[in-house]
Amino acid sequence: MQLKHAPLCVLSLTGLASAQGASGSGQTTRYWDCCKPSCGWTMKTNSGKLIGTCSQQDSPLNDNGATRSGCDSGGSAYMCSNQSPWAVSEDLSYGWAAVRLSGQTETTWCCACYELTFTSGPVSGKKMIVQASNTGGDLGQNHFDLAIPGGGVGLFNACTAQYGAPSNGWGERYGGVTSRAACDSFPAALKEGCYWRFDWFGGADNPGVTFKQVACPAAIVAKSGCSRSNDAIDETPTGPSSVSTWTPAAATGSASI
Repeated sequence: MQLKHAPLCVLSLTGLASAQGASGSGQTTRYWDCCKPSCGWTMKTNSGKLIGTCSQQDSPLNDNGATRSGCDSGGSAYMCSNQSPWAVSEDLSYGWAAVRLSGQTETTWCCACYELTFTSGPVSGKKMIVQASNTGGDLGQNHFDLAIPGGGVGLFNACTAQYGAPSNGWGERYGGVTSRAACDSFPAALKEGCYWRFDWFGGADNPGVTFKQVACPAAIVAKSGCSRSNDAIDETPTGPSSVSTWTPAAATGSASI
């Protein structure tokens, strides 16, 4: 989990668990450690479903969560590259995140989706719907660690084993790469997710958010393989099961941090 730039301020609202689901304000960071996500283990959701994981070759394992994480000795389960963020429109993206919410546990947030509205930086006013795929013991409360290729491996690193990345991952261990050009040398499966950070996301550095729990878009569920049974909200996936990547008429390719 990438925590280098995590803000130290007190959050303006605590997360609320109600009939409308969790909501409040919080913080974001970024990471991509290639490890098997925590929500890829069994018994983490009320539906019995789990986040899909992949082999070293990025092929779906379909093992019902049985394979050990690539971050563990002898493990061979990794993050799937298709759980990278993508732009749906100029003002909306879909993706995944490691999550920690005040007053909740991973059994209530694993595979739940949250609509984030960014409140600072170049993405202020834009929205992103993320599915909780992971949990971070090093995260603060109401914290969304966005899964972005090249975002920094943080505490754990399976990217060297899966893709031959440098020993500290690509770029800085905490924070990752600092320019769009650095994404050019990434494995093909991760390039678009890395570019997303400097294109749609504008190179934003851990922007603040407000958030609310929402039903997952079917396009996210189709990629992760995970959905929840109804709990605080109606969890029936919404919209089409496939959503194309939005691209601007002319990409600037100039954002950096």
